[in-house]
Amino acid sequence: MRAASVFTHRRVSDTASAMQELIAAARRAGVVLRFDADEMAKHGLEPADGIELDSDRRSDVDLCLVMGGDGTILTALREYAGTGVPVFAVNFGEVGFLATVDPDGLAAHFDRAFAGDFERLELPTIAVGCPEGTWTAMNDISVHRKPGHRVADLAYGLAGEEIGRVRCDGLVVATPQGSTGYNLANGGPVMAWGVEGFVVSFVAPHSLTARALVIAPGDMLTINNASREEPVEVHVDGRPSCELPPGEDLHVEFAASHGTLAQLPGASFYHRLRERFGRLAR
Repeated sequence: MRAASVFTHRRVSDTASAMQELIAAARRAGVVLRFDADEMAKHGLEPADGIELDSDRRSDVDLCLVMGGDGTILTALREYAGTGVPVFAVNFGEVGFLATVDPDGLAAHFDRAFAGDFERLELPTIAVGCPEGTWTAMNDISVHRKPGHRVADLAYGLAGEEIGRVRCDGLVVATPQGSTGYNLANGGPVMAWGVEGFVVSFVAPHSLTARALVIAPGDMLTINNASREEPVEVHVDGRPSCELPPGEDLHVEFAASHGTLAQLPGASFYHRLRERFGRLAR
């Protein structure tokens, strides 16, 4: 391993001591750490051996180190989707469902990361296309009525056939790894990692028949804003991306690219599910 990029979340005080542990571990392993301008300014980094500042973090790296929560991890996974670069994440967030390790014993964790002592898990992405452009999501896309506007009127179909039309506050389309996020909070089914397909669930449906739907990986989902006058908002991995005008379609399908998540040998989805969500319940 020659070079690694670094992503951290916005709370610098949380990761300050971990950053020093990371730099020390990289020097022990002879790995160059690459920081872009934002990370350099955030941590007040100065030029030093084994550190490249104001660097292109996508350029020729073997590993991406993340210190943050699921939002920061998702940013890194999207950045390196399709490249095969693994994302090794230390949880400095609330849940950290996607994190590789927790922030205890950091020196050993970083040594393990630079030694490549981890398994690689391929995570699917979904491609989102609408009149304003295209986006890639690791976790989910969601469609919402705008604040202060009427409920959304959404029609959805597969393979050219309309399946249903629901008046609701919105809907969520989630990958297996994203099914434990907004979809779970929305009452949708949890999909184990490795399941092929994505799930559609509805937010506050004004219907007795609207039910979550699991879609085969090769099928394209079309969502139509069936309202005559109300636009709806489209969010990608929880971030506002565009508006869908009345009468327009949104297309969602599995993308060719995958994100690569580092996980400890022997780790399983079910252990992660119990540890992360069981811990919140206590």
